[in-house]
Amino acid sequence: MPEPKPTQGHASPSKPPAPGDPIDLEALLQGDPAVFEQLVRQESPRLYRVILRIVHDEDEAASLLQETFLQAYQRLHTFRRESKVTTWLYAIGINLARASLRKSRRYDTLSDEDLERLQPRFTGFGTHAGDYEPWNPQRVAEQAERKRLVHEAIRQLPPDYRLVVTLRDIEELSTAETAEILEISEGAVRVRLHRARRALRSLLDRYFH
Repeated sequence: MPEPKPTQGHASPSKPPAPGDPIDLEALLQGDPAVFEQLVRQESPRLYRVILRIVHDEDEAASLLQETFLQAYQRLHTFRRESKVTTWLYAIGINLARASLRKSRRYDTLSDEDLERLQPRFTGFGTHAGDYEPWNPQRVAEQAERKRLVHEAIRQLPPDYRLVVTLRDIEELSTAETAEILEISEGAVRVRLHRARRALRSLLDRYFH
């Protein structure tokens, strides 16, 4: 990735930002290379994980991560301050990953019909036909083997549902941030998350009961 250059008339700060410091948005938007480097360092690990969960290919995920930051730097002037800069950054990365997935046609996931089949069934009186209780995948991912099984089940979800689970349950973003990144309503995030969790429960019940 090309080394960012400061815009004319803006000097780099005399003291480089330390790891964990808040991003200086004004300096970032003026093209300060040290602040952009800080953004890269702070957000690369988590954004890489998110992209990898979409494309399932480490080399492709690394390439897309680099392209994400390159595009972000080139498009800093388009950031409108209507959201967090990290939310804006993740939207770029996820859109690139989705485009890569469509291009490669790596769709080894459940269909929407499969997802529907995994939803709980109810009797005519509105009661659940089986034993069901609210369930969050993170609660059963404490041990290494269980964590592997959970992540393998998440991988089987259709891409839109896998993304919601990844952002909300794995990366612990808020519903509002997730909605903004995916360009859907908060209500749609809640519905997809609810259905995805139910499908995951069906996939994992045999292991945890």
